[in-house]
Amino acid sequence: MPVARKIKQLLLGHPLNPFNPQIMRHVSLIAFFAWIGLGADGLSSSCYGPQEAYLALGSHTHFALYIAIATFITVFVISVGYNQVIELFPSGGGGYKVASHLLGPYMGLISGAALIVDYTLTIAVSTASAMDAAFSLLPLTFAQYKLIAEVALIFFLLLLNMRGMKESIKFLMPIFLGFFIIHVFLILYGIIAHHESLSIIIPNTLAETKQSIATYGWMPVLALILHAYSLGSGTYTGLEAVSNNVNRLREPRVATGKWTMFYMAVSLSMTAGGIILLFLLWQPHPVPGQTLNAVVFHSILGDSQTGKIMLLLTLLFEAGLLFVAANTGFLAGPSVLANMAIDGWMPNRFRHLSTRLVIQNGLFLFGLFAIAILIWCQGKVSLLVVLYSINVFITFSLSLFGLCVYWAKERNKASSNWLGRLVFSFFAFLITSSILCITLISKFESGGWLTVIVTCTVIFVCLLIKRHYNRFNKKLLQLDTQLKQPIVHPLSPVTIDPQQPTAVIFVGKSPGVAMHTLLNVIRMFPRHFKNFVFLSAGIVDVESFAGQTTLEDMRKQVNENLQYFVDYCQQYGMAAEAYAAFGTDTVEELSQLAVDVSKKYSNCIFFSSKLIFEKDNFITRFLHNETPLTLQRNLHMNGKELVILPMRMS
Repeated sequence: MPVARKIKQLLLGHPLNPFNPQIMRHVSLIAFFAWIGLGADGLSSSCYGPQEAYLALGSHTHFALYIAIATFITVFVISVGYNQVIELFPSGGGGYKVASHLLGPYMGLISGAALIVDYTLTIAVSTASAMDAAFSLLPLTFAQYKLIAEVALIFFLLLLNMRGMKESIKFLMPIFLGFFIIHVFLILYGIIAHHESLSIIIPNTLAETKQSIATYGWMPVLALILHAYSLGSGTYTGLEAVSNNVNRLREPRVATGKWTMFYMAVSLSMTAGGIILLFLLWQPHPVPGQTLNAVVFHSILGDSQTGKIMLLLTLLFEAGLLFVAANTGFLAGPSVLANMAIDGWMPNRFRHLSTRLVIQNGLFLFGLFAIAILIWCQGKVSLLVVLYSINVFITFSLSLFGLCVYWAKERNKASSNWLGRLVFSFFAFLITSSILCITLISKFESGGWLTVIVTCTVIFVCLLIKRHYNRFNKKLLQLDTQLKQPIVHPLSPVTIDPQQPTAVIFVGKSPGVAMHTLLNVIRMFPRHFKNFVFLSAGIVDVESFAGQTTLEDMRKQVNENLQYFVDYCQQYGMAAEAYAAFGTDTVEELSQLAVDVSKKYSNCIFFSSKLIFEKDNFITRFLHNETPLTLQRNLHMNGKELVILPMRMS
């Protein structure tokens, strides 16, 4: 085995067989693991979301009770709304598929682009926050290395996720559970320790509300509460991640997805709402260089040696959870990218899986994108947080509005409880769209405009990619229609003589391209080749790896495509047969298949067609794979020759 392959297996693990009936069970997630892997993003925001909301209230701290109640309600409303998404789209895709199928492809594009930017910022802001927390425990002289450490952390997470989703979650699980357990303990202990104040919170809040309305009017008071509520809205990010990755959950997927959403809603509302309640009970005052969480936990734990150790442990787990939250972007983001690639908004390469059955190209893109953002803003969390929470509410709002449209259309189909679901979806839509508007207005001048520009840029690039693929697919469809010949049965098979000259032709997804190759071989070498062998690779990508049924459908389609060419040759008295291979790497599978076939047919030449564009540039080369050229190089290294026949595409 080559050294490079040994190193790759050491770092990433051995390849997985997608056709193993047990492999889906191996890579799929039970609700507990999905909660840890996909729920860390929202849970980590309790480290800064409640603080932002509480400080925005200024001297009117009793209004925090409204924020705590609203946070609890909002989390469960969004969670229940996304349970409907899981029911309607059990194959995954979440907010992108909801908007695409229920509101139209362009609304889906906006939702998908918003998610791409949001998950990139999830990686960036969580990484920067984790390193801020870690470096706050070190001398100031180490601060110059913080950005380098952030980049190194992203590369570590990238490598960890290359091994597989479940593998990365198992590695980070102790940090997540440690954070959750210790925070639940501190919240309960802090509430019990000040239980005598619980009875006066509601009267004091109502009294302050009446006094403030009498002094300022109800509109300014409502505006203050809504402003503080919107600043804490980052708490709700991550709730959409489950619906984006339903296809990665253990069967029955819908039930697993709903349990995961329940775990996320309970844990998130308990920690975020509980921390706001602690602020109300303990009335912490901001201390330079410390988070409000650290101040209130210090008050709860005291100055004893045990208290100091517990406080240090709590802060370390907070930094660790931010590290886990950064991983959520790597878990959820590539799935959105892959679903958009299936629909032609993104390059096809982002739907491909690695030998470990992860979306390798998507992982690299999100990692590099996050590193670029970190370097651009020099790891400043204050700027990243401003950019962070806008896009997720675009997806929330579009998804919930899509559900409104769906249930409105279902009213004539005697669907059970369509009215109740419509009213609930519309209520949830009002909440998320209100938060979106308030957040966008309040944060626009302080950096929100940049998020809008970046998202619009992603949308514009996607439109250009879609335009190219639409034109390309239209040309291929015309070619398939023109070159596909009818097969007249019954056929008379011709016996193959392996010693005779043999043309081995690679067949891709387009039968027209392969027919172009076959006809040109016959024309260029009249009556020279006595045998024709057709090779094809069925590639397991995000679309085909949705379950055992889809894998079998893909296998059937590949075999039927090959059988057509065998039948065509036999119809005209030419000896022919076909071979297929299946895996995650086109070049690797076809190269190995070619080597195996050449052992049987010693006197053979390989043929393939390569599409030539009138305006060839690095963009067209990126949008279309270079399989023929890579195959030619691999076969040449094995002493075999591949003739590439150019095929012009205008």
